[in-house]
Amino acid sequence: MNYREIEKKDNKKIAALIRTSLKSFGLDIPGTAYYDEGLDHFSELYGTDDSKYFVILDEFDNVIGGVGFSKFSPMKDTAELQKLYLDDCAKGKGLGYEMMKLAEDKMREAGYKFSYLETHSNLQAAVHLYEKCGYTEIERPEEVGHSTMDRFFMKKL
Repeated sequence: MNYREIEKKDNKKIAALIRTSLKSFGLDIPGTAYYDEGLDHFSELYGTDDSKYFVILDEFDNVIGGVGFSKFSPMKDTAELQKLYLDDCAKGKGLGYEMMKLAEDKMREAGYKFSYLETHSNLQAAVHLYEKCGYTEIERPEEVGHSTMDRFFMKKL
């Protein structure tokens, strides 16, 4: 899997990929990442010691996916795994597992001890991926970032 940290030139592609994916699952609604203000400016939001976003590249250096993390302040030593998305052309090849490993490795390097994530029941493939990667479902935290999300998971890194 080829990847690199997001750059300004990737912003439009990642935003379009996320919106297209969410729309295909009926999640182009308020309370999801579809309407995040920063969605069109990821390269400006990520890239600190506490948060990173990585784009996944095909053999021609085209962006086909992305995954990131950011400090989840309400929980000690915890990063939130964020915005794991793949283009349809890249699905079914095991890249989701590789992306999870990449994000978790980078979280550990940044000093985090736990990974938290939120998702939606409509995203069954994502839920399956998280469970296969060792995440345990937890009760809804008070500090949920996207109000429409209805499934919450944690993993000790």
